Parts: sequence; C-alpha cells; structure tokens
Amino acid sequence: MPNEHVDAWKTSKELFAGTVAGWTQVLTGQVSSDHHDSILFVSSSQHFSKVVSLGSVSNQPFDTVKVRLQTQPRDKPTYSGMGDCVKQTLKNEGFAGFYKGTLTPLIGVGACVAIQFGALETAKRELTLMNARNGVREPTHLTMGQLFVAGAASGIANSVLSGPIEHVRTRLQVQSRGAAGGGYSGPLDFARKVASAYGVSALYKGQCVTLVREFIGYGSYFSTYEWLMQRAMIEEGKKRNEIELWKQCAYGATAGYALWLSVYPIDVVKSKLQTDGFEKETRQYRGMMDCARKTLAQEGMKGLYRGFWACMARAAPVNAATFVAYEATMNLLGR
Repeated sequence: MPNEHVDAWKTSKELFAGTVAGWTQVLTGQVSSDHHDSILFVSSSQHFSKVVSLGSVSNQPFDTVKVRLQTQPRDKPTYSGMGDCVKQTLKNEGFAGFYKGTLTPLIGVGACVAIQFGALETAKRELTLMNARNGVREPTHLTMGQLFVAGAASGIANSVLSGPIEHVRTRLQVQSRGAAGGGYSGPLDFARKVASAYGVSALYKGQCVTLVREFIGYGSYFSTYEWLMQRAMIEEGKKRNEIELWKQCAYGATAGYALWLSVYPIDVVKSKLQTDGFEKETRQYRGMMDCARKTLAQEGMKGLYRGFWACMARAAPVNAATFVAYEATMNLLGR
C-alpha cells in the first residue's frame, strides 16, 4: 500500500478514536446502567474480556459551576463559593441547571478531540521523520520540547472549532443569571440570533485568547501524557498497547492537571470575554490584556482563579477517561 494511503488510514483511525474519546469526555458519569452509574470502557488488549468501570464522576456539572463562578459580577457576587453555587443552582433550577449547554459539547467535543488527536499524531510523525533525517539513533523517542510542539500544534488546530463551541456553551451556562446576550433556547438558536444580529464573526468572540489557551494548554497536556507513556515504554521494554490500564489513567489524570495549572487564568479571561457584551456600549473589556488588567486591579490574583477547585475536581477523572478511551479504541482498530 502506498505511503500516502497508509498515512490516510492511520489518520482516519486516529480521528475516529479521538471522536470516541471526546464523547467519553462529555459523558463521563452521565450515563446510568440499570444497576449503577458508570461508563464502561472495553480494554481491547484483552480482546473485550476486560471491562473497566470508571466511577460516576460528572463532567458537565463541574464545568457549569466553574463558568458561573468565573463570570459572576465582581461588586455583588451571586455565589460565595463552589458549594453555594451548587446549592443555589439546585434550589433555583434543579439538576437540569447543571446541564445547560450539554448538547453543544456532546456534538462539538467529539469533533474537537478528534482534531486534537489527529493533529497530535500527524505532528509526532513529522517530528519522527525529522529526527531520522538528522541521524537521531531512536527517532521515535521525541524530546519533551518536541512533544510540546506536537501538542501545541493540536491546540492550534483545535481552536478553530473549540472557540465558537465554547462560546455557545458558556453563554448558555450563564444565561439564567441574565448575562449579556441571554434569552437563547439552545445552541442553534444562539448561533442563529448572534450571526443574524452581529455577523458570523461574533461566534468567534474571544478567539484570540482561546488560541493562546489552546497553544499553551495542549502543549502542556499532550507533552505530559506522551512523555510519561514514552518513558514507561522505554523503561519497561513494552509496546504502547501493553502499558497497564491504571498507568494510562494516572498519566491521563496528570496531563489534565498539567493542562489546567498552565492555563487556568487564561481560561478565566476567555470566559469573561465570551460572556461580555457584543456591542461597544455594553462591553466591559477591550480585549484579552484589558480584561486581565482590570480583573487584577479590581479582584486581585484570586479573580483569575475563580472556579479553580471545581475545575480541578473534574480534571483527573475526565482526562483519565479520555486517554483510556482513545488508547482502547486505537488498540481495537489496530495501530
């Protein structure tokens, strides 16, 4: 088979596995079986004989709490903290309040994560070829810097979709508090009304800060996971599909922490910009730097870390599940 056909087939498998990983990321803990809440992942290395149940840890409610804490008014905060946000949301909106905007990530995150993994693996192959041309003895053993570049490339590619998708989700998550631009019945209604009133470019509000976040965040995210996996394969003399499941979970969780520790203040700025007014008269911030400067001046450093613990609570289980799903799917498809 010609090389271009081989590469196309590999990319197709990576995109499909990434889609599965994206769905897993959204649905972790949101699917109940008849007997218990869990999501089941099949370990293909055991030919479907090993089914692993990941505990019922929900992704979307934590994300909703995070965004609401990040974007609440400075002078008269709606919530005193994460616990108060949970309590008020339950009281005023019921459990459904935690799942505002869920349809958007369910549809979009599958595509986003597919792009992330597809771009990552393509970049890794190019860097491996570069190492081979430069006479590196083990061209597949990428340095941490190379892995960061590969991850950053995946983040740049991902930002094309993640920018508008997260804009939609963020608006829907906060609109119960009467945020600017509220009154949308769902993601399609939001997209239609915003595009009609302000143009399609308005859907990309906050795109510059999203690009910065994705570059740094996914550079940190994938370099952490890939370096840990690579080290395990070298030290233990194993192939990738032979790495134990618990290690995949641990490495995925570590990668999740690395991502958010590296970009959390940037994510706060992104949320503030994406819930800011569309028109000049209703806009609080002129851009990314203005938002960061005003937040620091008015709220101090803590203003850039609102919702941090809600985010960290979901980082480990969600990202462990994401990588397990990706690795299992790739093993099933045959690497």
